[in-house]
Amino acid sequence: MNTEPPPQRCRIVLIAPQTASANELVERLRNALSGGDVASVLLPAYDADETLFQTIAEAAVPVIQNAGAAAIIVGNTQIAGRVKADGLHIEGSAADIAASVERFSPKLIVGTGNIKNRHSALEIGEAQPDYVLFGKIGADSKPDAHPRNVELADWWASMVEIPCIVQAGNSLESIPDAALTGAEFIALSAAIFDGNDPAAAVKEANRLLDQHAPRFEE
Repeated sequence: MNTEPPPQRCRIVLIAPQTASANELVERLRNALSGGDVASVLLPAYDADETLFQTIAEAAVPVIQNAGAAAIIVGNTQIAGRVKADGLHIEGSAADIAASVERFSPKLIVGTGNIKNRHSALEIGEAQPDYVLFGKIGADSKPDAHPRNVELADWWASMVEIPCIVQAGNSLESIPDAALTGAEFIALSAAIFDGNDPAAAVKEANRLLDQHAPRFEE
């Protein structure tokens, strides 16, 4: 009898949508997270001021954590600490990322994204973030993953040990091409939250990952 755990495969990272209220966001997140495996959820402020963003984060973080996912605050170190989030997503220069890693890791997951080219990726990689996201939050406006993100994720996954997240498009049909890059995670937002049933969308996303994603030995 084989008692070895199954190898991991590419997992879902949700990017929370912009909503009219904290209550609406909590409802949509709870629905999505009930649909199956999700590794983590990124919480951006969008156009919320700091007070409203803290209210949103205070409501959303426990829902995310109770579902077994990591709650990652985008761009606000103070709120990440106040709401006891699991991680922090910071975008900026390699020096900014290095300073955040030095200050907050390993207490918090520290990741980054919106990386435009290989040179920038390698510079940021030297800072040893916990992950890099190839994609831009809010930019999944087309059905397919952006070709640049797919190319960068394919290149990175083949040569760098730091895990990467590749941003898919706003259609679940973009998942196979994005996942086949070998990225450890796939970022989904519009493909999950633009429809009426986020739980069903997460379930289908996991089915597609089971079918198409490469598997990684633990």
